[in-house]
Amino acid sequence: MSEDLVLYTNPMSRGRIARWMLEEVGQPYHAEILAFGDGMKSADYLALNPMGKVPALSHKGTIVTECGAICAYLADAFPEAQLAPPPGSPARGSYYRWMFFAAGPVEAGVTNKALGFEVPAGRERMAGYGRYGDVIDTLEFAVTQNEFIAGDRFTAADVYFGSQIGAGLAFKTIEPRPAFQAYWQRLADRPAALRARAIDDSLIAEMKKAQSAH
Repeated sequence: MSEDLVLYTNPMSRGRIARWMLEEVGQPYHAEILAFGDGMKSADYLALNPMGKVPALSHKGTIVTECGAICAYLADAFPEAQLAPPPGSPARGSYYRWMFFAAGPVEAGVTNKALGFEVPAGRERMAGYGRYGDVIDTLEFAVTQNEFIAGDRFTAADVYFGSQIGAGLAFKTIEPRPAFQAYWQRLADRPAALRARAIDDSLIAEMKKAQSAH
């Protein structure tokens, strides 16, 4: 039942990552679209996610927030989708390694760069990601070791890692190195990715239409 899986999201947010993951899983779900501001800061939603941000996932009463966690949770909750390497396998190590790298150094480094913030020289050890250049070089290393992040098979790590690269290329917060473009091209036309983008892009169009009518 779709009520078993509820995605709290906004089509102009990182919730797009969680929707892509849900489309890959292939289970019915319901999406609650929350507006920035009052919607995400309402008492009801803050009871689910005190951060007041999206996405959040409710699965039979279990609440999961943070895109990387949602991707990993769904892969384990629905093993029939085969979106996670077997526990104990070498690929499982790569899966966790790069999932957490994307959630930590990539997210922080790219966001700070986009905001014009640079770690002061000599203080790199205080920042988890060190230097932006190191993050980007490591990102390139990650996408050139195998066809996919955890090996030769697509996993939830590619949903999260790929989303970071796809958004970075689109918004020019990640430099368009050939390795990044080639990796993103391997992911962008997956049926689930196309379905997810179509849904969220349609919602954005509806929102803009409603705004222009007022």
